[in-house]
Amino acid sequence: MPHIMTSNKNILVVAGDASADMHGSSLIKELKKIDPELSISSIGGVRMQAVSNHLIYNLVSHGAIGFSQTFKSMTLWVKLIQIIRRYLEERKPLCVIAIDFYGFNHQVLGLCKHRNIPVYYYIPPQVWASRPGRAKTISALAKEIFAIFPFEPEIYKKHKGNVSFFGHPLLDIIPEVKKESREQKDQNHEWKIGILPGSRKTEIARHLPVFLDSFYEIKSVYKNARAYVFAVPEFSDKRIYDIISSVKPQSESEIEIIREFDYKRRAEMDFCFTCSGTATLENALLGIPMVVAYKMPRLNYEIARRIVKIPYISLVNILLKKPVVREFIQAKADSKHITQEAFSIMNNPHKYASLSRELLSVKKLLGEKPVAGKIAAKILGDFNLI
Repeated sequence: MPHIMTSNKNILVVAGDASADMHGSSLIKELKKIDPELSISSIGGVRMQAVSNHLIYNLVSHGAIGFSQTFKSMTLWVKLIQIIRRYLEERKPLCVIAIDFYGFNHQVLGLCKHRNIPVYYYIPPQVWASRPGRAKTISALAKEIFAIFPFEPEIYKKHKGNVSFFGHPLLDIIPEVKKESREQKDQNHEWKIGILPGSRKTEIARHLPVFLDSFYEIKSVYKNARAYVFAVPEFSDKRIYDIISSVKPQSESEIEIIREFDYKRRAEMDFCFTCSGTATLENALLGIPMVVAYKMPRLNYEIARRIVKIPYISLVNILLKKPVVREFIQAKADSKHITQEAFSIMNNPHKYASLSRELLSVKKLLGEKPVAGKIAAKILGDFNLI
């Protein structure tokens, strides 16, 4: 593909949730490492703000407090589209990088296409799970698509999309695990139980009480067990402690809150209760045995059941094409089922070590690092900025 000559060094990066904000910040760092003169504006969260020249809007904070409720009136959505339209017309950026968040970013793609501004789509939506028609839209509008799973390029190529796979960005971030599996601990060991209830307010409200109930069941047997709740920065400690108190009053001292993307602390966990999502893949790369659960409003579930075309909800099982970790959905996502599965793993040294080993095998399916650095080089290479 021919290089584009330009003297403009403005770039806009758009992300809408905590995970995309993290990967966006990594990509921005790599872009600036190659060319420190870049002027990068972002719509994202606190991590992208820290490395951008200008944060236009903290969109991630709205996701943490309940994004769908905030957008019911469409007021904020319209406001942001107007802001982006003005930015594109006034700054005429070198390019736009859209990260995940298809519901909003497909409109950004349209705005850019209309103005002949190239757009790179990083972390495209999971069209292999549902809404396959989105692949055609993205292929038509994006200059290049950066897939994060090895089976995704084929999907976009069917729609004549320009797509590359450089690897999954978690490879750059997750610490290396040197052991082939985790060692089993006995009941007297201080088991560290990680609790990952999700990143949105509604997810946390649904999952955290259930996971806490399961933890207290575990603690009744494993007396020295301690819980660690991993939460996004946009969700305050007070909100979490309010939920903890509602489950078991005056138990705050038994539970520590850790900010979600502290992977060094996550690597210390012996077991995790995990809301379905990227967290399952993070745990797998660290070899942490887990139970996966997901609950949603009944109407949402009935809709999802009709449009989702894959047999599993956790990325680990999807990648390995088998039920390596147990998944509990809707009514079965209760403390009884979750606790039973946790005990079946924690009480069985062979099962514990075997599960840890199998989870670590996921890594070989995700490409080679550095991922963000290769993507940054590809983008800037298109504009002769390397």
